[in-house]
Amino acid sequence: MKVRILYGITVAAMCILPVTAAADTSWNGKLDTISRAVVTGTRNETDIRHLPMTISVVGRNVLEGSGQTSVLPVLNAYVPGFFSTSRGMLGYGVSDGAAGQMSIRGIGGPVQSGLQTTGVLVLIDGHPQYMGLMGHPIADACQTMMVEKVEVLRGPASVLYGSNAMGGVVNIVTRKMTEDGARTDVNIGAGSYGTFISEVTNRIRKNRFSAVVSASYNRTDGHRDDMGFEQYGGYAKIGYDFSTHWKARADLDLTHFNSSNPGQVMNPYVDNDQRITRGMASVAVDNEYGRTSGRASFFCNWGRHWINDGYQPGAAPLDYRFNSEDSMYGVSVYQSATLFKGNRLTIGFDYFHFGGFSWNEQVLDGSIDVLADKAVDEYAGYVDFRQDFSDWLVLDAGVRVDHHSTAGTEVVPQAGLAFHLPHNTELKAMVSKGFRNPTIREMYMFPPQNPDLEPESLWSYELSVAQQLVENRLYYGVNLFYIHGDNVIMRLPNPSGSGMLNRNSGRIGNWGTEVSLSYRFSPVWSLQGNYSWLHMENPVLASPEHKLYIGGDFRKGRWSASAGVQYIAGLYTDLEAGTIENFLLLDIRCSFRIFDWLSVYVKGENLLGQKYEIMAGYPMPEATVLAGLMLGI
Repeated sequence: MKVRILYGITVAAMCILPVTAAADTSWNGKLDTISRAVVTGTRNETDIRHLPMTISVVGRNVLEGSGQTSVLPVLNAYVPGFFSTSRGMLGYGVSDGAAGQMSIRGIGGPVQSGLQTTGVLVLIDGHPQYMGLMGHPIADACQTMMVEKVEVLRGPASVLYGSNAMGGVVNIVTRKMTEDGARTDVNIGAGSYGTFISEVTNRIRKNRFSAVVSASYNRTDGHRDDMGFEQYGGYAKIGYDFSTHWKARADLDLTHFNSSNPGQVMNPYVDNDQRITRGMASVAVDNEYGRTSGRASFFCNWGRHWINDGYQPGAAPLDYRFNSEDSMYGVSVYQSATLFKGNRLTIGFDYFHFGGFSWNEQVLDGSIDVLADKAVDEYAGYVDFRQDFSDWLVLDAGVRVDHHSTAGTEVVPQAGLAFHLPHNTELKAMVSKGFRNPTIREMYMFPPQNPDLEPESLWSYELSVAQQLVENRLYYGVNLFYIHGDNVIMRLPNPSGSGMLNRNSGRIGNWGTEVSLSYRFSPVWSLQGNYSWLHMENPVLASPEHKLYIGGDFRKGRWSASAGVQYIAGLYTDLEAGTIENFLLLDIRCSFRIFDWLSVYVKGENLLGQKYEIMAGYPMPEATVLAGLMLGI
């Protein structure tokens, strides 16, 4: 009944608005302009109004104002159709019982228990980030300290980014310094369950040289026994402008975390501990000549994992420890050019190499049992063509030819239209294909591995409309989508014998709608909200049927405050048992600026004290509080 009431309220609010809606953009943190320039829907920076796909942008001010150390809970609030799992105040972990699983419109999250996110691609400055053996991103590496903004493309993006972008893309755009000078920001906070967060960032620019250096340390005891989490992080980027036309940059990101997993309440574990190190580095050279622009870049990400899978109380400890080393590196080159009036043609090439080595190390004698020693290659070329036919019509079409050394060749097309209508109205239509190659884990590691797996694929159809009103102080948008896919990899009985086998047998049939609204009443008050409804023919974990967020901001003088209410309904936490969660969360944050360079803040989460689970057997903490200081000099 509650779901029906909330759905009715949302529909009624839409009907009151004077004009129907459109492709989604998001207000920036100050809520005084709309963030128009994006890089995720196209390789070169482009006005979002010229792109037919649906993109949400979450800016630096929103990330800072949230007080979160990870970008994922912020995206949960501000991006309709996006959802990620969590199990405590800090930390997601890896392996069985890990949180941080992501889905967009029901794609990307685990189809079955124990599987990780492989259908949503996480990028850092356009470079793919996932574990070379398992094929999924490491959620604890998505730290806010390094982020200028996050662009979330909701829907397939495989033409530009290849495999794993089947459901969409989360592109982390790293921090920068655009004007000469130096700036240092510090954030220190402490709160419930022995939680402590700290972050320091220094940014400098002098003439043609710029640099960003960040470091963080975060920890918590957790709200359950044996649920501690500790993380060290560091990020550095340097840039140099050779001229107005040529620029170069290099960056390095490192994070190490120690995590303990107590297991499900009904199935607890002891000594389920992890020590994980992840790294990322890249070098890029950009050219910009107005009519043509492009980039050549090299990137590498790697990891070292040590995992004690633990044991149940009363049982014997395991006599081995799981270890793995993985890497992924590649080269990405593209060039975009205007051939004639209103035209933009982008041609690109990607090469990826990924894989790793995993083994079980015996505790007593140090001997090892090799689990996997495998690497694969992926080559791809793509073309994206955009043409403005008039002041009111833009066509965008592209195709990618992607070859995987094991799974074969995939041809990926997309096409869309963007209509610029009177009264600041945008109407868009998009048809796109997405795909995902099977991972090394699915093909070669752990039963039920199957080396004969084929790529998963889907087709997505989307119609959206948006408008700005009241001197651009009001923005609203609505989009409708339908997704049809097959060849989804599932664990099924082996047709040729006993046991289970990974097989291309699953199907996808998802459709729904997403609504976004932002309104700035005055320089003091603002409101933002979003709602998404998702219907899945075959339900999956980590993909709620209903997701509603309403937030408000107050800023006057030295005071600022924000509050947000999030309602989740129809969230499957256990597919076999059919367990569904519904819950309502209230978060509030207040800050006071003592001096121009010093502010104090306090925030509370789940202040209604809801008892709920996002992952089966992992109850979330009830009301929590965290307070701290922010310095800027």
